Amino acid sequence: MSVAGPAGPPRHVVLGVSGGIACYKSCTLARRLTEAGATVDVVLTAAAAEFVRPLTFEALTGRPVLTSLWERGRALAHIHLAKDPDLVIVAPATANVLARAAMGMADDVLTALLLARGDRLILAAPAMNDDMYANPATTANIKTLTQRGWHFVGPEVGALAEGPSERPGRMSEPEAILAAAERLLGGDSPGTRSARSTTSKWSGKRVVVTAGPTREHLDPVRVLTNPSSGRMGYALAEAAQHRGALVALVTGPTELAPPSGLSTTHVETTEEMQRAVQALMTDADALIMSAAPADYRPKTHADKKRPRSAGPLTIELEATPDILGSLKRRKGMVVVGFALETGNGLANARTKMQNKALDFVILNDATEPGAGFEVTTNRVTILGPGGKQVDLPLLPKRDVAERILDVVEEAL
Repeated sequence: MSVAGPAGPPRHVVLGVSGGIACYKSCTLARRLTEAGATVDVVLTAAAAEFVRPLTFEALTGRPVLTSLWERGRALAHIHLAKDPDLVIVAPATANVLARAAMGMADDVLTALLLARGDRLILAAPAMNDDMYANPATTANIKTLTQRGWHFVGPEVGALAEGPSERPGRMSEPEAILAAAERLLGGDSPGTRSARSTTSKWSGKRVVVTAGPTREHLDPVRVLTNPSSGRMGYALAEAAQHRGALVALVTGPTELAPPSGLSTTHVETTEEMQRAVQALMTDADALIMSAAPADYRPKTHADKKRPRSAGPLTIELEATPDILGSLKRRKGMVVVGFALETGNGLANARTKMQNKALDFVILNDATEPGAGFEVTTNRVTILGPGGKQVDLPLLPKRDVAERILDVVEEAL
């Protein structure tokens, strides 16, 4: 793995370390980045310095460590380190630093640097107690930062400082963070392409990815929909793009910002999604149908809002178009469907795979904590040709996306 530029010169990476017990992993990350060929400048908060001393990072990187806005002779160092590097990594990204960054605070050297960084590449590796990560305040802060262009890796499920946990909170391992950094530095948007994307079977393939829910209107202000956030589809679109694919994203209504550099079509209803997908199928090499389209819609649509005072309401529903069942596919195209189930998952997923002539089905359980809708993690089973079955553990959705693409690319 290398974070060197395409012509050989080293990348410049800033590693921002905030105060959490996972700081010890940041030492390994600094070493790995340096060994991979990057020039690494470490920015250490006062709290982080209580866990790991600046001298440790100086020894690992061979460069001075910035610890304060008030260091003599380095008055504008945080500005230069915000604007000049190819990538800023925040690891660990504690709940506190994420909250302050989301609010636009600049009350120490790291948050001042992050504010000055603007829309340039930032990769954060959250690390905190599992209850703190699950808190709606943290969820809202991560959502805000994602909308501003931040990228996230992890957190993972595993042992925390206070003991074992079955929920996300543990910082990703240094190798996972390094891999995420390589994906960002090697993507098409900066004008370069990573070694992985030039050798991947996905390179140059035209891939259609669907994401998010659809909405079916009862009247101008009421809709039938579901809680899909679109995170899984967006993660798949971004992962395929970073492998060199030419990605077209068809998305229902979500609050996510589409990955930059790919074609995005916004739709609202299931029928609109069907038309958009069909229009893109003429030259597609693969379709990944990770959206959660509404299966039913009102048989009639009111032109005006029906007041509550009108009394009880009975709604007659009809089925929406079956997108996968109705598509006209190009010969040789790989089609991946998703099956979100609440019981008899494997049997239902295999039936769906057969009835809709799918190459792969991604099965997950809507009732399992940490999986399915409105969460950043997922636990899936990948079903493929010849009885193939790959069971994945609970992982961040971006990591799930990478594993899915690893399996599906065998059919390309």
